[in-house]
Amino acid sequence: MNINYLFTDKAPKPIGPYSQAVEAGDFIYISGQIPLCPESGEVIGVDIAGQTKAALANLKMILENADLNFYSLVKTTVFLTDINNFSKFNEIYQQELGGAAPARSVVEVSALPKKVLVEIEAAAYKCT
Repeated sequence: MNINYLFTDKAPKPIGPYSQAVEAGDFIYISGQIPLCPESGEVIGVDIAGQTKAALANLKMILENADLNFYSLVKTTVFLTDINNFSKFNEIYQQELGGAAPARSVVEVSALPKKVLVEIEAAAYKCT
């Protein structure tokens, strides 16, 4: 099996020693996306709604770079710094993903990079 490291300048550059995404066989593993502007690296949004939209937009750009979309997702893991934001997060997540409904876990964490409120990592299946 070949392993390919994927990158698009339409999503934020990694802020550490990792790849935006890794293609392994028919699967794409996408590193956690936080609400950063791809051009400036600055945080987008001040509340959970704006930050969720921005994190999902970054995830979408990485998927599109691999010729995939939200319907290709098989699993997401969501990290929230405040579980009380779950309802609003879930509302935006459902709006943005449309009818896509990958398996998902949501956990509360004590902190995230750049003090953001949400991070979303994902695995997608690439049909051949």
